[in-house]
Amino acid sequence: MSQYMLESMFPSPVPAALMQPGTFLADAGPGERCVRVACCSRLRFMWFALMVLTVLCVALQMLGVVRQARSSKVLKLVSEQLVGMPSEMHRPVKRKDWGNVWSVSAAIVEEPLEQQPFIQRKDKSENPHSEEGRDQVLEDTRKTLSSTTKAAPAIEGNKLWLDQDFPNQPQRPAFPKRTPEIKKPPPSDDKTDTHTVKSLVDDTVMCQPKNHIVFLKTHKTASSTILNILYRYGENHNLTFALPLNMHSQLFYPAFFAAHFVEGVRTHSVKEFHILCNHMRFSSQEVRKVMPKDTFYFSILRNPVAMMESLFVYYKAIPAFRAVKSLEEFLIQGGRSYNASVPNNHYARNILTFDFGLDNTAPENDTELNKRSAEVIAAVEHDFPLILISEYFDESLVLLKHALCWSLDDVLSFRLNSRSERSRRPLSAEIAERLKEWNSLDWRLYQHFNATFWKRIDSTLGRAKLQQEVELLRAKRRKLEQMCLQEGGAVDPAQVQDSSLKPFQYGAAVIQGYNLRLGLNNDTRQLCHRLITPELQYTSALYTKQFPQLAAAHASAAKKIAASRNTAVHRAVKRNIETNVHTAMMNNTSHNNTNKVSVDEQLTRFS
Repeated sequence: MSQYMLESMFPSPVPAALMQPGTFLADAGPGERCVRVACCSRLRFMWFALMVLTVLCVALQMLGVVRQARSSKVLKLVSEQLVGMPSEMHRPVKRKDWGNVWSVSAAIVEEPLEQQPFIQRKDKSENPHSEEGRDQVLEDTRKTLSSTTKAAPAIEGNKLWLDQDFPNQPQRPAFPKRTPEIKKPPPSDDKTDTHTVKSLVDDTVMCQPKNHIVFLKTHKTASSTILNILYRYGENHNLTFALPLNMHSQLFYPAFFAAHFVEGVRTHSVKEFHILCNHMRFSSQEVRKVMPKDTFYFSILRNPVAMMESLFVYYKAIPAFRAVKSLEEFLIQGGRSYNASVPNNHYARNILTFDFGLDNTAPENDTELNKRSAEVIAAVEHDFPLILISEYFDESLVLLKHALCWSLDDVLSFRLNSRSERSRRPLSAEIAERLKEWNSLDWRLYQHFNATFWKRIDSTLGRAKLQQEVELLRAKRRKLEQMCLQEGGAVDPAQVQDSSLKPFQYGAAVIQGYNLRLGLNNDTRQLCHRLITPELQYTSALYTKQFPQLAAAHASAAKKIAASRNTAVHRAVKRNIETNVHTAMMNNTSHNNTNKVSVDEQLTRFS
């Protein structure tokens, strides 16, 4: 490209005086003239270099546009050949159309809908709070594909719940038989169960196991069993836990969670946390300071009626329950002994709402109840894509398995921190209604997520596939119980033989434990031992594994404190014995020679 063409395309902003050296240098001396010539030459060189770069950039952009147009044309042709569907199905996917991903998968894999693999979506459509948006996406997709599809047979819902029916969701349409027949893999067994879903077109993994997880551990909801599942998965995969500071068992509950409650945050000794699952009062802003952006959040709820009965037994010593003999008496009195401002009384009312970090004070009227409960539900939906239900625990584990893209073996578990039947009390229908009214916010919260729980199953797995996996899960658990446990199940704490496996006892509850079978090999014993390890012992073991030096320091400090306490007790007993002996000698001087026992002898017996 000639200089003339460049100057005609891009007029030079350089002054005319600079372009005419004779005029520009006429009034300058010899030294100054040399400087001006050098400056002028540099400026002209820089200007021409910029022009050349500009032309190159424009040419590259035009070339990119041409290549993109050709690639798009080729992609449309290939897509029509592979899927046999209009090419507009492969337009750039907008955020609102992420729900259509399943349609492409269903078109490629010709299977009954209830047996389609679960594909975990990574946008907000996986969040339960967008159920309406998800239904709208499904409806739009049905309309788009109605001209080339036929309706799928209805799936009869299984009654997996008690005393309530939830409407079945409309099923996804079947697709025309335009793809080669693909043989189904054989049903999974104990050794072949897989947890990755692969595309049959390019063999790329579409579902990756989630390793960044936050579990909000709620009270008396079977959450200790979920905690054990997370502990074992994290330990097996060498993940890092966000554990409480200074070897505590809880994240300073009931205070709102703060990032510095986690060991390693202030010292920056941990580069990445994978799992946060200990008791805390949830604070979304603070949790996100600790956990990565792609973290998956979930929690678990329980019917507030049964949960309140368990809370009363376990936390009988709190001020609200201390003055009454029974839960019935507490409710008949209208909760007269309850004072929200007194420490620890949060256990007595709307504790689920409290654990989620929300205001658990009771609404004054129905209008306020409707408003507050809607706000609570919206807040929970915003932060937690998945809420499990304790009453349907095995169904919840299957749903969790798919949401995390884990295997069925990953969610196998024994019940932990469960009460003995002799410490349970049935409640009358009248008391149950009083409890629903007393815990009105929790009751509304539970009702909502109990319904969305089944909607999620209908829109992902289907009832038939859910029931198959639940039965397989229970069969695997029965095998584990026969292999691991002496009695085949839980026993009262007094019968637990290994003191290191005794569960923590609190309140009037009788928390059961387990005994391992004798003669297990090392690998089997290690697996079984982890399955029955109580929460406090397992938390301490993980802390020692992640922070060995800090754990050793805490152990040393605990020994010193225990030694100082023993010394103080020993001195107090010695003074008491000296006093008693002196009194006895004064009162029984006649028997001094025959029955005198020295202070040193009594101290020897004591020690």
